[in-house]
Amino acid sequence: MEVMNHDLVGLYNRINRFLVEMQKSVSANQGEEVTTFDVDRLMSYLDAIEHYQKWMQAEPQLDLPETAPRKYLLEDAPLMEPVENESCNDACRMLIICRDELTNSQSARRPGGLNKFDDSRLSSICRKLRSFVTEYIGKALPLDLPESSPRAPSSGPGRMGIEPS
Repeated sequence: MEVMNHDLVGLYNRINRFLVEMQKSVSANQGEEVTTFDVDRLMSYLDAIEHYQKWMQAEPQLDLPETAPRKYLLEDAPLMEPVENESCNDACRMLIICRDELTNSQSARRPGGLNKFDDSRLSSICRKLRSFVTEYIGKALPLDLPESSPRAPSSGPGRMGIEPS
């Protein structure tokens, strides 16, 4: 996949990294709760997305007559592998929606920044995900799921070091 917006490349890469972090989190492997550590991490990922958005939208907007339009090849998106924890799955789905809405948006054809509609979409998705953390994870969990757990294989550990090329 390609975009023409240099700012969206950075946002796309960050969201993909946060997806991997959520899928490999300690909470991903347990059905009943999201640990406070993983809640803090998810909220920090949302903070990072919102700070990146603010930076993308800040002045100065760049006049790029010699380098726009230019296509940027996006890395392959990580696979969404369902994990044991439904809340981790929900958070990952919302992050994927955010990423895919923006990389397929009108703003993806701009040289940088977001138009006001895509800026609003990004803000709305982040607010909804924050609300999910506070209104659902913070109030409805943990759950006792003795008959339905485990239902997914272990998410396994994260990267174990740098592989030689």
